[in-house]
Amino acid sequence: MAKLKLKIPIRRGDKLELEVETLASSGDGIARFEGYTIFVPQGAPGDLISAYIEKTTPRFGVARILEMVSPSKDRIEPSCPVFPKCGGCKLQFLPYEKQTDFKVQVLKNDLQRIGKVDFLEDIRILPAESPIACRNKASFAVQKTANSKNIKIGFYRHGTHEVVDSSVCEALQPPLNQTKEIIRNQLDNLGLSVYDEKRHKGFLRGISVRSSLHNGETLVGFVTTRGKFPKGFIEQTAEKIIQANIRLVGIGQNINSKKTNVILGTNNRTLWGNNYIEEQLGDLKFRLSLPSFFQVNSLQAKNLYELVESWVGLEGDIVVDAYSGVGTIALWLARKGRSVIGIEEFENAIEDANISAKLNNIDSCKFLTGTVEYCMKELISGPLIDAIIVDPPRKGCSPEVIESMLQLAPKKIVYISCNPSTLARDLSKICEKNYQITKIYAIDMFPQTSHIESAVLLTNIVNL
Repeated sequence: MAKLKLKIPIRRGDKLELEVETLASSGDGIARFEGYTIFVPQGAPGDLISAYIEKTTPRFGVARILEMVSPSKDRIEPSCPVFPKCGGCKLQFLPYEKQTDFKVQVLKNDLQRIGKVDFLEDIRILPAESPIACRNKASFAVQKTANSKNIKIGFYRHGTHEVVDSSVCEALQPPLNQTKEIIRNQLDNLGLSVYDEKRHKGFLRGISVRSSLHNGETLVGFVTTRGKFPKGFIEQTAEKIIQANIRLVGIGQNINSKKTNVILGTNNRTLWGNNYIEEQLGDLKFRLSLPSFFQVNSLQAKNLYELVESWVGLEGDIVVDAYSGVGTIALWLARKGRSVIGIEEFENAIEDANISAKLNNIDSCKFLTGTVEYCMKELISGPLIDAIIVDPPRKGCSPEVIESMLQLAPKKIVYISCNPSTLARDLSKICEKNYQITKIYAIDMFPQTSHIESAVLLTNIVNL
């Protein structure tokens, strides 16, 4: 029997008047026409718009706003000069409290729809203390077009590899913007070769800048193909940055010669000063090299760690911190003597974690180098585990990790997630085996964006 063809009530090129009803998890507005779903980028709930249909599929369409017939009462004027061209901050047209309401609702929807989680009424939000100037690291794309002498430095336009040039990003701590603009002037003056990804030629691919909120220490990394900088370039750039009263502590080179959209390669060289900065959260110091993972919002990171500490406490048997990165959560819990095991597969992160442990005179925390799948399995035959903290990448925990957690049967599991859909999937599996959800928080690490960080406390209903 032939499949029924769905009738799509619109065609590409149509112009319609639409009302935006709600927001999708991507941050795009959603409107409907004769029951057909239409995504409207930069559409706010309550907007009445004149729209141009750019794309149709059997399941949904995509529209571009031609004219704002009647704006939503919640809509505000974005302050960023390159919004919405830049693909970074998708929610700048909404007041901050509406942004956090949206994130809680997305988390609820995914937990209910994917995980069948019924613990939905009491999801709490930890809003950012500052919704702007909060990010401590930026990776800038660099681009130069064939018909232009100007170098573009910024972030990619959404869904493209076209760099949207901008002198200031309001999401970043001031030293990051200032450092980037000083480097821009140096590049313009000295004519450094810029990488062309289509022809796979050129030298400079990107610029990474990391800055400490605590003391202002700033670290610069140039991502390049193989080769060397012009004589004097690094020293002159360092001098210019220091003259601007920025606490530059080091400049490094990350070599990435592959045809790839992965930002960093594996080969790092120190060209000037140190290859790390020191950050401090509360009374803890952390050593951070350029490639190492550290929460991009230092103030919210501290709030998250305090939340985790309140859940697992500072007394009891061993705590396991899986996907521990540079050891921030592990060391936070171990600073008052709690026994903690951190698991991380990247050796440079483990090196930073061990140095941070020495900086803080912490000897109750040890780090295992290897995959979480392997190391967690090895712990099953070891001493009792009181609590397990997992903070996996966007793909979530593998079935092997979940199985090992359930075999270890800790009293508590804390699941920190950057992806509500994989969180919901994994919670569903964990809750099938003697665990119940006790608390859920959304933590706004990324104001102005649709990204959602969350933390969930699960307790063992058998081993209480």
